[in-house]
This record gives sequence, structure tokens and C-alpha cells, in this order.
Amino acid sequence: MTTTTGGTGSATPVPTSTIYGESATDPLLMYGPITADRSPEGFTARPYRRIGVTPAGTTIGAEVTGVRLGGDVDAETLAELRQALLEWKVLVFRGQDISRADHRAFAALWGDLEQHPFFKYTQPGQTDVDVATLAKGMDSAGVENSWHNDVTWSATPSFGAVLRAVELPESGGDTLWADTAAAYDTLPESIRERIDGLVAEHDWLHAFGASMPQDSVDMLRPHLPAVRHPLVRVIPETGRKVLFACQVFTTRILGVSREESDHLLSVLYRHIQRPEFQVRLRWRPDTVAFWDNRACQHYAVSDYFPQKRVMDRISIVGDAPVGVAG
Repeated sequence: MTTTTGGTGSATPVPTSTIYGESATDPLLMYGPITADRSPEGFTARPYRRIGVTPAGTTIGAEVTGVRLGGDVDAETLAELRQALLEWKVLVFRGQDISRADHRAFAALWGDLEQHPFFKYTQPGQTDVDVATLAKGMDSAGVENSWHNDVTWSATPSFGAVLRAVELPESGGDTLWADTAAAYDTLPESIRERIDGLVAEHDWLHAFGASMPQDSVDMLRPHLPAVRHPLVRVIPETGRKVLFACQVFTTRILGVSREESDHLLSVLYRHIQRPEFQVRLRWRPDTVAFWDNRACQHYAVSDYFPQKRVMDRISIVGDAPVGVAG
């Protein structure tokens, strides 16, 4: 097995001390460096002139300065933010004392705003159809502590999400993201070859449906059936391959036995969760995070109960995932 050097876009393979013996019972047995490129081969990262970009992780996560999200973002600054999002997948903005209207205006620069059909049932107290208020505390414990992409149960999963800290606990409540491009790149070649071209089913019924009134489930189900997405998704702007399956919404891989489906998914989930692919955000007041939902998964740490944690999330409508060409 070989991996590639991190952060330059180079595709030159370098040997590592990773071990994949044919007789090994664990296909993910690894020792030593686990490194991947931050960007795909051929991606040109131009110098940032309008914004400051400070890496928070090796392949994922950067803090951005030099822009106020509630102000007018000019075309050149927006172009640099687009490049930074493709390059780093998660952008963090500190010192953003902005209103909900400012939050909405920034998210709208990236596309149509998503209306989530379930939060009015599972998160009482919602006031806007395009802003999901995630209010956690004594009466509603945080349950988002499972690795996932958002809205994969839709035919057009979210492009991205902008999350704003409204009220934070005294300690805890961090958010983590995992780079699913780096995870794909560092899989054994035999597994990559096996999963390229496979399709998985995604569904909301066992997740959101489990905490909704049955009559609401029955009303929504005909409009929101299970959907199918490629197991390996290609990001159109860069051609980057990413793993596109998550524990919360992916139910099975189609075209293989249930046993093989369960095995492959467990392998992929465990690999995605390696610390080498992660970045962790310690929230502070007036912090905003923006991530590419196509290319990473996230996990909200639920270690602050019964303290209160309130976040506003606005998601941007995405498009139908495209898989690896046959």
C-alpha cells in the first residue's frame, strides 16, 4: 500500500509502514504515517490575497480572517472563499457578531437555502423554515454525536452548511469533521477497486422517523422515499473521489449480499473515523463554521449535558451525487 504526501496536490506515491498482508484478518491494519493529499492532482491553489487562511489540520480545516460574513462579500473575496472551501473542506470564522439575517445572506451566496422537513417534529421551537435551531440542554440532550453527512436521504443532499454559535456551554460541545477524500485515498487499492461503482441506499425512516409521530411519518413517506447514491462520489469542481456513506442514513450497499454490505460499510466507517483525517473545533462566542457536506462528515460532541448549547444551522441545496465513471 502507498499513500501520497500531504498538502501539495502531488500524486507522487511514497512508501509508508502501512501493513496489508493477504493473511491479515483486518483489512485496515495500519502502522506508521497515514498521509494524503489535501487537494487532488491538478488542483491549483492560487495565493490568497483577499482573505487570510490558517490551517487547523493537515488536509481538512482552516481558520479564515479578513472577511465579515454579515457584510457585502465582493466577487473576488467570494472566489477565494470558494477555493478555500474546495481546498480545506471546513472553514472557521471567528469574531463574527452577526444576526440571523446576516447568517442567511452569507449562506445564500452559495445557492438556494434548504428547508428541512423533520426539525419541526424533532426539534420543537423552530421559527424559520430555512434555519434549523439546534437547542440542547436539560430538556433536550444532544444526539448528533454520530459521524454523518447531512441530508443524504435526499436525492440532492446538502452542498454545505453554515453553523453559527448562538449560546455555548461553559465547556464541551466541540464539533469534529472527517475528511472523506483523504479516507478514500488511503484505502487499500483492493478496497477502492471493489467499491468504485457501487451504489448504496440512504433513508431517514430509522433516524428522524424514530422520533416523529407516526401520522407525520405516514404523511411524509410517500414524498421522501429511500434514495440511492454512489458509494464513491466525485466532486465535480475538482474530480476528487470521496467516500459517501454514513452510519446515520446509509442502510445498505445494493447488488451485494447483506453480509458483504455490512462488512464493507463497517470497514469504511471505521476508516473514516481515523484521527489522522479529523479536525476539531472548540467553539467560542461569535464563531461560524462552514463546511462542504459532500467531502466531509461531522460529529457533534455531546459531553455538556445538562448545560445549554444553541446553534443555528443553514444548509445550502446540493445536486444529485455523481459516481465513478464505468
